[in-house]
Amino acid sequence: MTEQRRIVARVVGESEDHPDVEELYARAARIDPRISLATVYRTVKLFEEAGILEKLEFGDGRARYEDAERDHHDHLIDVNSGEVIEFVDPEIEELQERIAARLGYRLIGHRLELLGVPVAKSQKP
Repeated sequence: MTEQRRIVARVVGESEDHPDVEELYARAARIDPRISLATVYRTVKLFEEAGILEKLEFGDGRARYEDAERDHHDHLIDVNSGEVIEFVDPEIEELQERIAARLGYRLIGHRLELLGVPVAKSQKP
């Protein structure tokens, strides 16, 4: 692995959000200004194909990425701001298993993305 790929891997590993390629490039360029956007694009594609990165599309026209080795979680996307909130809910996990079983399947994975808008504090239940 080249040093520039190592930098991209480090940036991805340190990311706690869901950066797109341009954001990964900006972070990598702060570490090594010689890194090119094309290198980051190629590295992201390579990492995705190798199962190191997971590509996420939240409907905003930008592909975002996260480390494929992260613990399972689902996403709530604020459609106003684009903020992505990660969460895990045991009830949702159990419900998905029950639905798959009822339909004659064993669930081996899933992706849940909820789209929402903030509720005014006085309107929250």
